[in-house]
Amino acid sequence: MKKLFGFLLAVLIVYVIYFDLTVGTLPSSQTQQVDAKVATKITQKTDIPSFEAKVEPGETVISIVEHQMNKSLPVSITDLIEDFRKLNPGETPEKIRIGATYHFPDYSK
Repeated sequence: MKKLFGFLLAVLIVYVIYFDLTVGTLPSSQTQQVDAKVATKITQKTDIPSFEAKVEPGETVISIVEHQMNKSLPVSITDLIEDFRKLNPGETPEKIRIGATYHFPDYSK
């Protein structure tokens, strides 16, 4: 029984390694490029003033907006999240990717 279990475990490990090397588990760069094009087209239809910024390691939506304005956030965090989602359909502020470019609401006016 132990030999059968060991054999099945070895087959599973080989399959997982094969799948990871051929198909992969991370999103491809083509998906991110398509998402950026779709977001740009949809963003142009909103009335929310915005700016584009590339996400660096350690940054959050709040820190990026506050850094752009050079002061604290003048709206509630709920409003910021709603505006971010309107500007970037299909994206959530909790799952922004490092190196990706997003549209952020501009509250400096």
